Amino acid sequence: MRTTLADIQQMKASGERIAMLTAYDFPSAKIAERAGAPVLLVGDSLGMVVLGHDTTLPVSLDDMVRHASAVMRGSRKALIVCDLPFLTYASEADAVAAARRVMQETGVQAVKLEGGAPIIPIVKRLTDLGVPVMGHLGFTPQSQNQLGVKVQARQAAAARQLINDALALEAAGAFAVVLELVPAPLAEAVTARLRIPAIGIGAGAGCDGQVQVWHDLLGLYDAKPHRHAKRYAEIGDAIETALRSYVDEVRSGAFPTKSNSSTMEAAELAAALEVDPLPLI
Repeated sequence: MRTTLADIQQMKASGERIAMLTAYDFPSAKIAERAGAPVLLVGDSLGMVVLGHDTTLPVSLDDMVRHASAVMRGSRKALIVCDLPFLTYASEADAVAAARRVMQETGVQAVKLEGGAPIIPIVKRLTDLGVPVMGHLGFTPQSQNQLGVKVQARQAAAARQLINDALALEAAGAFAVVLELVPAPLAEAVTARLRIPAIGIGAGAGCDGQVQVWHDLLGLYDAKPHRHAKRYAEIGDAIETALRSYVDEVRSGAFPTKSNSSTMEAAELAAALEVDPLPLI
C-alpha cells in the first residue's frame, strides 16, 4: 500500500522523521524504495545529474513525464512527487495543463512547485482541483540566475518573507514544503509554525525531514559534494573499477570464457555449415 498524504502528515504529528530521496529512473526507484524511503522526488535536478546540463532550466515537461513514468514503474509503496519544470506553471492555466499531463501520463501522486507569494494563487487553484502540491522555498534552483547559488533569507526582512510564504503555501493547500539552503535556526522556526511537514535540504536538523539527491549520497561523480550533502558511499569509484576490469578482460581475451558461452551439437553445426548460403536478393 502506498504512502499517502495522511501518512506524511501523521509522521509530522508523531515526530517521525521523513526521509525523502530523489529518484530518476526504474532502478533508482526500486532501490530507494527497498531502502525504506517513504517519499521519492522525481526532481528536475535530473537535468544536471542525469542529462548533463549545467542547470535545471533546460528540463522539459517531456523529460519529467519520461522519467516520472520510469520511477512509477519501479515503485509500489512510496509517495511519488514530480517537479513541474521551469515556466510550466507561469499561469494558472499553464499549471493546470502541466499537472494534468504529469499526473495522467505518469501516475505520480503529487507535484512540486518552486516559489512563494507569486505562485500562491496557482497552488490554491491546483489544490482546489484535487492536485496535491508540495511547495519549495529558500534557494529555488529554477530562479538561480536571480538568486545565485547561496544560502537564502539570512536577513530579517527576507526571513520574515520566507515565513509568510511558508504559511501562505500551507493556507493555499500545500501538503508539505521543501526548505533549501535556509539558515538552520530559521528553518526550525518555520517548521514549528507549520502544521504541514517541512522537508529540509541544507536547512539543518530542525525540519520534519530531509531530502537528498541520489547521486550526491552515492558519490557517483568526482565533484566535491555540496556542504549540505553527505556521501554514504563511493559508488562511482566502484562502478569505474568494475567497468575497467571488464574493458581489460575483453582486451586480454579473459572474457568471455566457456562458462559465459553456449554450445551446440557438433553434428548440428557441421550440418549447418554444409548448407550453401542463400543467394543475395
